[in-house]
Amino acid sequence: MHMIRRILIPTDGSAYSRTSREYGIYLSRLLDATVIGLFVLDLKILEGPLFNDIAGFVDFAPCEEFIPLLETGLSERADSILNDFKTHCTQAGIRAATKKVSGLIDETIITEGTHADLIILAQRGEHYSLTSTGLLGSTSEAVVRKSGTPVMVTPLYFREINNLAIAFDGRHPSIQALEFSCRLAEKIHRPLAILIVRNDATDIGHLKAMASLSVSAYEVTHTIVTRKGKEEQEILRFCDEGHADLLIMGAYGKSRFRDLIVGSTTSFVMRKSTVPIILVR
Repeated sequence: MHMIRRILIPTDGSAYSRTSREYGIYLSRLLDATVIGLFVLDLKILEGPLFNDIAGFVDFAPCEEFIPLLETGLSERADSILNDFKTHCTQAGIRAATKKVSGLIDETIITEGTHADLIILAQRGEHYSLTSTGLLGSTSEAVVRKSGTPVMVTPLYFREINNLAIAFDGRHPSIQALEFSCRLAEKIHRPLAILIVRNDATDIGHLKAMASLSVSAYEVTHTIVTRKGKEEQEILRFCDEGHADLLIMGAYGKSRFRDLIVGSTTSFVMRKSTVPIILVR
């Protein structure tokens, strides 16, 4: 795995996405990376329930004459948000570019993400209160499931990254995530905690041996922490106790059936975490 040189940051102007930008700037300094701000013009909303709800709220009927005006308004708003993004990056002294693309949000992010080494997404988007799961709530899960590029999901508030942690369970995505964690910790000179949550002593011993062997190839200060209990709850508790400022996990596997069993842990932690999470396939 090569190190992170290009960071893609989808933005919609919301408070959550501004935090994503802040994390992108922070990591770009540590990694000497370039950031790319992306705004997706989701023209689907012009014909979808959200547009109809807005039209009903202001008491007018959507019509073909109004749609081009709304498209223009969306495009101008995108330009304003991207200009603000570029200004903040320039003031921070980092390399930055911006891009505006029309299309379906998750598919566009995944496509643009193939040219990046890391995608940084907000837990929530600007339309979170208007939809059941949020524009960048459901989007983040869709991108994590389908993207071959590591995805970082950021919470509402920013904090400096002094400690890394990985939730390790021995599955292939988790092994890939451990390699990513070691390389990142080595690059940015941060200690790494390897968290293993299992109720069986034999499983714990096997996973500790696997983790120790993998991390020995890197110059990383690390600890292996074992806990018993429900995996998702212990992972969140570990972070809430202040042991991690950035959590790394293996993303969903290739089996859809297996995702229904073990993927729920990833989804639960991703939705509830108060620290950023990088998910690695």
